[in-house]
Amino acid sequence: MALSIDELRRTVAKYKEQGLSTEQIADELSLSQSTILWLLTSNSNETTSAERPVDIRIGWRTIGARPVRVAALSNIFADVVLEEMDWDVESVDTIVGISINGILFAHEIASQLNVDVAIHRDSKGAEGGHLSTKYGQVGGKRVVVVDDVLSTGSTIKNTISVLEKMGADVVLALVLVNKTQLNEIDGVPLRGLIRTVTV
Repeated sequence: MALSIDELRRTVAKYKEQGLSTEQIADELSLSQSTILWLLTSNSNETTSAERPVDIRIGWRTIGARPVRVAALSNIFADVVLEEMDWDVESVDTIVGISINGILFAHEIASQLNVDVAIHRDSKGAEGGHLSTKYGQVGGKRVVVVDDVLSTGSTIKNTISVLEKMGADVVLALVLVNKTQLNEIDGVPLRGLIRTVTV
């Protein structure tokens, strides 16, 4: 994990040189896109702290590197799903993982609840993203959306919109870390295993 703004700036520049988009870099570093843009367009000699976006970097490599740890956290996610559904496992049909970091969690949660798994690739384009046809589908299904980190809510909001247009009933959104004060997105309850608050 980078220890300074200059190290982050170098890491972001390296990812940009490798062809990653701003969205992909933000996903890779668990930072907001506005922070990535700031890191790409500013330099340490000319910026003041007032110009710096308020953000918190979330590093969860210790969890992601070991499948047994992802499964353990997914057990907690599955328990939260059941709690939110009043312990009725029949009230959820599909777990939708947002690519790329929500996929592992979605797979494990779906396995533990014995429901379908689907994968959504978010995009800021006109369509808002794409649901992979290789996995479970969402039309007429009650679905739970899962991602790793919520920074602004735009990714989950886009995903919910796409899924609802496809006929899904989105009943819950889950994240590992909620970096906002939001408890719902577009009327969909939002639960984070951890909430970070800037004070």
